[in-house]
Amino acid sequence: MDANRAQEIANSSTMANVTYNGAGIYIEHVDQQNGTATIHPLSEPTSKQSVPVANLIEIE
Repeated sequence: MDANRAQEIANSSTMANVTYNGAGIYIEHVDQQNGTATIHPLSEPTSKQSVPVANLIEIE
């Protein structure tokens, strides 16, 4: 995924189906300059991590 699409998903009121390492995640914030996103697993809202947006996969 690219940083622009990740930002669109983060700003959207509609939940998108995005995975990181095979697990469903929620995108909290996107740092477009660094190409990273702050995410957390859907099942663990307090388990935040910063990952490269290139590693996020949108399932349609």
